[in-house]
Amino acid sequence: MRVVILEDDKDQADLLVAWLEEAGHQCTVHRDGNAFIRGYNKDSYDIVLLDWMVPSLSGLEVLKHMRSHLDNVVPVVFITQKDSEEDVVQALEAGADDYMTKPVRQLETMARVNAIARRMGFSDEYTPDNFDLPPYQLDSKSRQVKLNGRIVEMTQKEYEVTLFLFKNLGRVISRGHLLEMVWGTTSNLNTRTVDTHISRLRSKLMIEHQENWRLNSVYRHGYRLEQV
Repeated sequence: MRVVILEDDKDQADLLVAWLEEAGHQCTVHRDGNAFIRGYNKDSYDIVLLDWMVPSLSGLEVLKHMRSHLDNVVPVVFITQKDSEEDVVQALEAGADDYMTKPVRQLETMARVNAIARRMGFSDEYTPDNFDLPPYQLDSKSRQVKLNGRIVEMTQKEYEVTLFLFKNLGRVISRGHLLEMVWGTTSNLNTRTVDTHISRLRSKLMIEHQENWRLNSVYRHGYRLEQV
């Protein structure tokens, strides 16, 4: 998964990054709330880890901004020293999915991250064998996509992009996110590869001819597959 962390304590951030990267996740760290929001506006992630007491905007303010302006889907976990019941309730009511108080331990932290991954369908272990979303059917065993029961001819990379978009239905996915998760390359490489594949998929999946499906470009960000 791609994980973004808001943490102004370098030692704490480095520790979280070490744990997550050891488990195979990609990490981005921001030191203050404004920097986090600027970065989040340009990219997409699978999970957010927030400290509460950080410069410029607090973690709670960042969460409220995310939920009202940026993203109401991505799971958010607080990792903070604030440990009163009122703090926990306030964060959960603002849209947090989990809450941990410092100091955190590696096994527990990773267990909570992995639980979210399973719940959100990010873990391959929990990817369903089939997606049946008429008029589309995806079979992850045969790696085939069908449109109204007919196999859509596509390359393996086109299939992987299609599967990733369906797994993240309704989410805005950045070009960098797609590059990392489908091609295994860093997000600062040429994104024309992504745009070319999306253009081909629009045609092959006949998206423009489906009344209840859209594959939209999101300006300066990426793409979103959604049911209307």
